[in-house]
Amino acid sequence: MKKPETLQEAIVYFSAPQRVFDYAVSLRWPDGKVTCPRCNGSKHSFVKTRRVWFCYDCKKQFTLKIGTVMEDSPISLDKWMAAFWMLVNCKNGVSSLEIHRALKVTQKTAWFMLQRLRLALHQKTEEKFQGHVEVDETYIGGKARFMHKKQRAKITQPGMPKGGANKVIVGGVLERGGKVRTQILQNRERHVLQALVRDNVESGSQLSTDDCHSYWGLDKEYAHGIVDHAKEYVNGQIHTNGLENFWSLVKRGLKGTYISVEPFHLFRYLDEQVFRYNNRATKKKFISDSHRFEMGFPQIADKRLTYDELIGRRAEQP
Repeated sequence: MKKPETLQEAIVYFSAPQRVFDYAVSLRWPDGKVTCPRCNGSKHSFVKTRRVWFCYDCKKQFTLKIGTVMEDSPISLDKWMAAFWMLVNCKNGVSSLEIHRALKVTQKTAWFMLQRLRLALHQKTEEKFQGHVEVDETYIGGKARFMHKKQRAKITQPGMPKGGANKVIVGGVLERGGKVRTQILQNRERHVLQALVRDNVESGSQLSTDDCHSYWGLDKEYAHGIVDHAKEYVNGQIHTNGLENFWSLVKRGLKGTYISVEPFHLFRYLDEQVFRYNNRATKKKFISDSHRFEMGFPQIADKRLTYDELIGRRAEQP
């Protein structure tokens, strides 16, 4: 049976236990060499009836889930694969209630599954952007007029900051024609925003920002172009419309699909949207749903998130 191209084909393809197992093995170990996730040993035997390997180096058994975000999960592999397919291919995200209805698991289980899969989509890189780069920041949080009157009174009382009160500041860096990165910021002060630029943009690159005073002074290291949004949104090639487009996708998912996201979980939702955006189909490069899935699934390895870490009983490892 050919590899799936659509969600309907994926559900049928994942329904056969042996087929989905072989497919997952081929994605986790693309070179065909299965190694022990504990000791990285390559000498092992396979117990076909139980789908486990026995490592001769560390003398322990391991499965496909060991050393991944699926470790210690009783959920079958076909449901994990289907949930991951939906997560990476739904433009506005997929809610835990939708996974709950589609896969016949509890909403709590679906939420935990999605949080672990979002962790798998996180990518760390020290490579800096080049060419023409846009930098911008946004506030993410609820509007006061939609809050309960007690909460609204708390954040609108005299002396409280207006506009960004009770919201999270997220900075974004976009390489035009390339990829985007996000980072949660403590504030919008000069040393914070300029550190964001220097950490992610190669010196000498062309830089476009808005007229926030915190960006002033970067013209010594970059070809810095500023667009004043009080007057205009585009000045030739100087604009931040690429990042504004990305922010609209982020907020559409947060407000329309997830409704409410706690600040300490926000970075995972950002990683989810960053992955989909960086692997989107464009006029120059077409990426199918199956290709996007196959790019994301190998990232499940060497990442772990327990329920205690997720709800704050134990500190989550960075």
